[in-house]
Amino acid sequence: MTDFTLTRDEDGVAVISWDAEGRSMNVMTREAFETLDSLMDEALADDTVKGIVITSAKKDFAGGMDLNVLARIRAEAGDEPAQALFDFTMQGHRVLRKIERAGLDPKTNKGGKPVACAIPGTSAGIGMEIALACHRRFMADGKGKIGLPEILVGLFPGSGGTTRYSRMVGAMQAAPVLLEGKMQAPKAAKSAQLIDEVVAPDELLAKAKAWVLEAKDADIVKPWDQKGWKMPGGAPYHPAGFMTFVGASAMINHQTQGVYPAAKALLSAIYEGAQVDFDTAIRIEARWFTSVLMNPTSSAMIRSLFLNKQALEKGANRPDAPDQTVKKVGVLGAGMMGAGIALVSAQAGIEVVLLDQNKEAAEKGKAYTADYTAKGIKRGKTTQEKADAMLAAITPTDDVNDLAGCDLIIEAVFEDPKVKAEITGRVEAVIGEDTIFATNTSTLPITDLAKASSRPGQYIGIHFFSPVERMALVEIIKGKETGDRAVAKALDYVRQIRKTPIVVNDARFFYANRCIIPYLNEGARMVTEGVSPALIENAAKLLGFPLGPLQLIDETSIDLGVKIAKATKAAMGDAYPAEAAPVDELMFRMADEGRLGRKAKAGFYAYDEAGKRQGFWDGLSDWHAVADDQPDLLDVQHRLMFAQVLEAVKALEEGVLTDIREGDVGAILGWGFAPWSGGPFSWLDMIGTPYAAARVDELAESFGPRFSCPALLREMAEKGQTFYGRFGPEAQAAA
Repeated sequence: MTDFTLTRDEDGVAVISWDAEGRSMNVMTREAFETLDSLMDEALADDTVKGIVITSAKKDFAGGMDLNVLARIRAEAGDEPAQALFDFTMQGHRVLRKIERAGLDPKTNKGGKPVACAIPGTSAGIGMEIALACHRRFMADGKGKIGLPEILVGLFPGSGGTTRYSRMVGAMQAAPVLLEGKMQAPKAAKSAQLIDEVVAPDELLAKAKAWVLEAKDADIVKPWDQKGWKMPGGAPYHPAGFMTFVGASAMINHQTQGVYPAAKALLSAIYEGAQVDFDTAIRIEARWFTSVLMNPTSSAMIRSLFLNKQALEKGANRPDAPDQTVKKVGVLGAGMMGAGIALVSAQAGIEVVLLDQNKEAAEKGKAYTADYTAKGIKRGKTTQEKADAMLAAITPTDDVNDLAGCDLIIEAVFEDPKVKAEITGRVEAVIGEDTIFATNTSTLPITDLAKASSRPGQYIGIHFFSPVERMALVEIIKGKETGDRAVAKALDYVRQIRKTPIVVNDARFFYANRCIIPYLNEGARMVTEGVSPALIENAAKLLGFPLGPLQLIDETSIDLGVKIAKATKAAMGDAYPAEAAPVDELMFRMADEGRLGRKAKAGFYAYDEAGKRQGFWDGLSDWHAVADDQPDLLDVQHRLMFAQVLEAVKALEEGVLTDIREGDVGAILGWGFAPWSGGPFSWLDMIGTPYAAARVDELAESFGPRFSCPALLREMAEKGQTFYGRFGPEAQAAA
């Protein structure tokens, strides 16, 4: 069976249907491209065929290119990977150009066959690019979305999508679609000219067939193939177009800080392509696309944000246990975290019992979902029917006996071991023997908390990030006695609520907080050294971090940092590092002054009455004057990067992390670790372990023992090893 098949009807319409074998979603492969090419030849050569419709036999049209194909092409190319990738890209251009020209005479632009695209549901990437090459695009009205999201994994639409769409609507209108990568619902997609018609699902194929039978020569000649065509909005050398490209360049540099090469390459492809004929333009696009593919940033982002993320979501590290789909979940605590957990559970169609100390508090927790759905209805994101179903799924209560029948309990009460122990005992007295009990905690060791349970094998940690409904990552923590079924239950639940899971072993701060706390501390420490707060924050943003460490401290609250520092010091005793003293002193003083962060409208930043940041707090310089001599930018950036990366290496070394894919994906999704880098381990592979070891030696000598090189990194540096070469899935499979 092939991915594309061709059938002809008695009216003379050839239907090329996409149905990738063994996949729930169509993705493009080399073999599929070859089949599509040959079927187009067959349809164009058949005199009985009057027109062609390209569609899908699945409920959706396409999920994009199989990115594993690009990796294989590079691996097979030996010493000429760039040439191989360019040739493959140009082959795709040739096929799509064949669809676009469809037999038109090159001189007269007559004699071609109309080609329509009938899109039954979601279509992304290469699916959208195929559609753009067709002469008319029909999409079924419904849940499906359409777009060009390649930028989100470090690429840009390189199969003609960039050139075609920018020539259709102009650079200004194309920029948001291409540079933001957002998928759009049918009506919005029509407004953006990604599609031409939105039709009822049961009329999709009939409407497309009717159009190809009625289309004239003029309907199938693309604007750029007609004499006198001009770029909408003006070409780069036109006054209006010049200003558009100047503005677009400024916008890209502001948004990417120069660390995401795909965005700049995309704009370059449009800018250069707009000055030449179409066939030259797509060749320029292919060259820029190849350049991005050859950039290590692109490879790292594809690996972490697509391949690794997808593998984890599909259960790459799930134990061999029966299906653990959650039917009814009990959420203990209706505060912000518990309310968010109830919301995402109900959104996934899971029955929820939301328990708090009193009914009023539980009702308030349910109201969080009501407010969320009301905003969704107002913005057109959901319907009243769906909102009603979500609210009906949540039962607020103050009676612990209502938890009977729950197959998963998620405790989200106050971060106090005694409080957690008390509620654990009360709940285990009423729930079933097989029920899995999970605690939502960001710092408390799971093994210690499990001592309050009579079933430690069924006790596990599930660390949600706030706000739950927006954050994509969930950290699952195994205690020393946690069993496989509990892990499987947690993983299956995370899949149900459509989040990305990582599984780690129990240790202080687990993985995410273990890495992010040093980032925050390093930023605060530099303040005490007289480093300009603006330099600290901008150094982080130039690395691609969404928030600088000082702003992030304000967002997460300073009193929380103080509480964590005090608890850590009490637990570690004499082992508590002396070099933490300056940071503790600053943070404790901030808390004593009532500067608790954004929630108090006072922190490292000043805020107005509405809670909007107004710049750095003036009083900070009274405590720690800004030094006349400021450090080199690279030193500041490396301090911020290595503060996190070294903890990731130690987590792997100590067995807290068992899969570097989880380390990379978790870092990007959990706290926004420089997405362009692919994560801590990808970044170390990018700069090389020998350089990394030498650099941290310099940092340790200049700034303190917290930068001491871990034994694992030292060993790998001496052997010239990479983390993915030693610990990646292929290396583990071969071991």
